[in-house]
Amino acid sequence: MLVLSRKKNESIVINNDIRIVVVEIRGDKVRLGVEAPREVPVHRHEVFEAIQDQREAETGDTALES
Repeated sequence: MLVLSRKKNESIVINNDIRIVVVEIRGDKVRLGVEAPREVPVHRHEVFEAIQDQREAETGDTALES
């Protein structure tokens, strides 16, 4: 895992078309803004896991989509 340090209003770029910005830092919480093409799904990890669990329940498949 690549670990980067950023301050408020600083960003990182992924694959030339996804930008993640540190919007706010308050105590132990960090708010991030994500700019990505509409066709790129963006989810919090717990939401992603729930989606995967639902797909597995529907199809019986345990492989992640790429």
